[in-house]
Amino acid sequence: MSDPGLDLEVCGRPVALGEWLASSGPESDIVMSTRIRLARNVVEFPFPNRIEGDRQGDLEQFLRDGIASAPFAADQSPSYFDLDQAPDLDRQCLVERHLISKDHAAARGRRGVAIEPQATLSIMVNEEDHLRLQVLRSGFLLDEAWSQIEAADRALEEKLNYAFSPDLGYLTSCPTNVGTGLRISVMLHLPALVMTKRIEKVFHAGSNVNLAVRGFYGEGTEALGDFYQISNQVTLGQSELGILQSMAEQVPLIIRYERNMREKLISENRLGLEDRVWRALGLLERARLTTSQEAMGYLSIVRMGIHLGFLDSIPISLVNELFVSTQPGHLQKRAGSPLETPARDEMRASYIRERLREVL
Repeated sequence: MSDPGLDLEVCGRPVALGEWLASSGPESDIVMSTRIRLARNVVEFPFPNRIEGDRQGDLEQFLRDGIASAPFAADQSPSYFDLDQAPDLDRQCLVERHLISKDHAAARGRRGVAIEPQATLSIMVNEEDHLRLQVLRSGFLLDEAWSQIEAADRALEEKLNYAFSPDLGYLTSCPTNVGTGLRISVMLHLPALVMTKRIEKVFHAGSNVNLAVRGFYGEGTEALGDFYQISNQVTLGQSELGILQSMAEQVPLIIRYERNMREKLISENRLGLEDRVWRALGLLERARLTTSQEAMGYLSIVRMGIHLGFLDSIPISLVNELFVSTQPGHLQKRAGSPLETPARDEMRASYIRERLREVL
């Protein structure tokens, strides 16, 4: 049961919540989302960190026109949002929906984002690179996400002259992205590995195969609700298919590890695990004040409980929505004005109780 209040408006126009929260993709009990990002620059302008004054505005308009004229598929044609003109709260909500980065939201100057109708594709303009194309899909959908972003990349390349070297590949602001410009991030829900204190083994194993482990909002952020993003670290010297194949091999190992630990928890203390799930649900149903971190933690345990069969009346899509709709930006957007922390904690608790009453 979707909340109409989740139809976010940015600069007066709606933005969909995002298919990645539907829990409809493969392995969605463990994999919340698959994100594929491409970094691209055009030859007509310097990298964003070298642009000054009016040239930044010229670049933004140039890229905006290129996006508007690119031959996207009819159902993929994106709408453009001017982030320089967007209210702070709108930008924060776009971060919470993983449609733009925190750095892009906090930056100053002419920049924007193009978002297709279902919010599976977003194109950041004037972020660290001229363009950051991103596809975000539910579950473990590497091939589908790659096909979608490859089609968008080709559409843009018909209108824009990408900076490309025959020797190095695509040229980017950060040397770690030179080559393919490809970054794959898979968001995994790993509560059992956290409970059994095995999560450090995932970090160690990932570093041995050039995978980075990051928090809920990516680089430089902390883990929330036992969610971790696993992504490739190196693009130079690797092909797109090679990176995709590496992720296709490595991520299932972590999925299997998490499932094994869930089975271990059940076999060793099923009653204790059920109690933990039901206590978390009870707190969400009854609490009058709930911090963002508390909400993420309780929802994480409830989400695992649903997939383990302990709870059968709560749609997993509702729990996924609550991970986003209880974030500070969305609460304040719903309230229609900025809220201090105590007021947000009260509103968060009230909103969770209200949504759970719809299904319990």
